[in-house]
Amino acid sequence: MKELFTIGEIGRLFQMNIRTLRYYDQIGLLRPEKVDLKTGYRFYSTKQFERLNTIKYLRDLDVPIEKIIRFFENKDAENLMELLEEQREDIQLMKSRLDRIERKLERRITQLSDALSSKLYVIWEVNIPKRKIAFLRREIPLEEDLEYPIRELEQIRHLEPMMFLGKVGVSVAKENVVRQKLGHFSGIFVFLEQEDNYKGAEEYLQESLYVTVRYSGTHREAGESYRKLLQYMEEKQYECTGDSIEITLIDSGFTNDLEKYITEIQIPVKKKT
Repeated sequence: MKELFTIGEIGRLFQMNIRTLRYYDQIGLLRPEKVDLKTGYRFYSTKQFERLNTIKYLRDLDVPIEKIIRFFENKDAENLMELLEEQREDIQLMKSRLDRIERKLERRITQLSDALSSKLYVIWEVNIPKRKIAFLRREIPLEEDLEYPIRELEQIRHLEPMMFLGKVGVSVAKENVVRQKLGHFSGIFVFLEQEDNYKGAEEYLQESLYVTVRYSGTHREAGESYRKLLQYMEEKQYECTGDSIEITLIDSGFTNDLEKYITEIQIPVKKKT
């Protein structure tokens, strides 16, 4: 019976890449039984098959190589049990993390798809339930770049760095909306999702009927859309009941084409009494 096998034969027998076997040799995980000093050829014995099978099994379970090396340094059934239980816990955490990422991806895809199919300059009336936010109340001039206030909000509210598509909004105070004084915002906020694992102070945007419109441009081009919304509100006998909300749906983070920027304005309203 053949007792020694070349590295190529081992690779074929165990369906492994030769480079992987060389790496295992290099780190001391699986040394060849014999090395020809003249040719440098590696030879493996049948006595190593069980070890290699164990390595393959543990790697298929995604056990890190460092842990496999430590296991072989003190090979024991109880140590194997501990290793497998640790890996099970790691996999459960990984699954939870991947599920969280998948939910965030699904939400971002839905939001981006909705933004890309926007009907611009069309006024809608929408009943929107209360929405949880992390809010930074401070006056922000219209001409100020919002990137710094976003980072400030992120740090003060201990938010994890995140993709802010459709999640960042600014507010214009109710009295300034009514008077059409749109030169500065009264605050900036981030919509909070369950996956954000946010533990800080929470606030809510009120549940309300909103009149909304989407337009091409950034917050700086909002003036005309506000005028149209206020005119619509007057015609419908609506009054403003709170601060307005502006959400940039597509901006420089997603396109270099200024004509593809999309912003939405939402104004909470009720019938005049």
